[in-house]
Amino acid sequence: MKDGPIRNKNNRGAAFAGKFYPGTKPELTLQLEDLFEQAKEHVADRLTLRAIIAPHAGYVFSGGVAASAYNQIPTNAHYKHIFVLASSHRYLFGGASVFNRGNYVTPLGEIKVDQELASQLIDSSSVFFDNNEAHLYEHSLEVQLPFLQHRLGENILLVPIILGTGDAKVCKKIADVLRPWFTPDNLFVVSTDFSHYPEYNDANKVDYITAQAICRNQPEHLQEVLEENKKMRIKNLATSLCGWTSVLTLLYLTEKEKVQYKKTDYRNSGDSKTYGEKDQVVGYWAITVFDEPESFQISEIEKKELLAKARSSITHFLETGKKGEPKPPEAGGILNESAGVFVSIYVNNKLRGCIGSFVAEDTLNDQVQNIAVSAACDHRFDDLKPDDLENMELEISVLSPLKKIESTEEIELGKHGIYIKKGYNTGTFLPQVATKTGWNLTEFLGHCSRDKAGLGWDGWKSAELFTYEAFVFRGK
Repeated sequence: MKDGPIRNKNNRGAAFAGKFYPGTKPELTLQLEDLFEQAKEHVADRLTLRAIIAPHAGYVFSGGVAASAYNQIPTNAHYKHIFVLASSHRYLFGGASVFNRGNYVTPLGEIKVDQELASQLIDSSSVFFDNNEAHLYEHSLEVQLPFLQHRLGENILLVPIILGTGDAKVCKKIADVLRPWFTPDNLFVVSTDFSHYPEYNDANKVDYITAQAICRNQPEHLQEVLEENKKMRIKNLATSLCGWTSVLTLLYLTEKEKVQYKKTDYRNSGDSKTYGEKDQVVGYWAITVFDEPESFQISEIEKKELLAKARSSITHFLETGKKGEPKPPEAGGILNESAGVFVSIYVNNKLRGCIGSFVAEDTLNDQVQNIAVSAACDHRFDDLKPDDLENMELEISVLSPLKKIESTEEIELGKHGIYIKKGYNTGTFLPQVATKTGWNLTEFLGHCSRDKAGLGWDGWKSAELFTYEAFVFRGK
């Protein structure tokens, strides 16, 4: 832009068009279409997207990863505001600057800035500044905007924030001021690259460690990991998270919220087909933040219907030797939803069968009836007889989706079931197993690994670990 970034009505013009990304609307549109076509698929409209962490390098390097992050925005989404947080690469100052003099402009058009809210932030807190100079030549915020425009069109009201602080305490104060706007009807975008200038394999290693720390959703833990990364003395590593202050601010916003961080996509500059040097690279993660899905709620009427149908299916099988067709639901509701489920059979309070499935291919209504018959044929126990029906009691556990964990510290005994997987070996314990046995965490994992997955007592240490929750109810 020969005449500088400021044009029309004090707008902040596209200072990096033609440098970090194409400078004309047709060229930029074509590149964005290509990047989104290759992006990671949109995961789920049933989850509420709260925030995005996306890279800010030239599109030939990080554009694919950024597109994967923005592709998680639901189709036809509408947000009251979009807050973009980016850490300054040029200026240091004791807080954050909100652009409040005009709008932002890219080759795709003008993006309206909520100048009233920007001024309100500046007037209400000493950590926000009227320092528009910090925005003029800062690329890390600008390069995010074409992705937003491509995904949301003109349906954007922007709050652009540049952080100039290097103080974690100030980041917390910034988060405290922004907290009233961290709501499901607003979207927060955080701009950061990861490792700078290590060789390719070292970047993969340290970037994974940093991403894991972010996904723990604990601000202090991230700061500890960033310090530990420095102590690793990785050759040429200048930083492992250039926008750490912006990421830290997000963590202060989310640490007490019921959200989950998801690693969505990763590459580094060495993966670029055109310019992929391997000796000194920059790492890029796309990380998305969603509200935790609501737990299943099952009414007393639904519980009674599921228990009655499970008993009816077992009774029919024991009396006829044949498996009946599932009866349609009466209560509806959760019975028409897909969910993993386990059915346990007790006779005179002794376990006589337990079968279940994490794969919810059928409705809960049909799965319970089919699995109940399978539990009656559990080969690990003596065959059930019609005479056992009088003293039979059933326990049904409806499961939440599996959640992969990276640390056993994430397991809460009595709340979480565990699923251990290594190759073709798998094993699981329902949450109530820990309560009934009184096992500690090591025993819970060891017994599941050895007795269920066949991996030996310590096999879980090299296996994939998952947790889930169970809505458990029992009756005749």
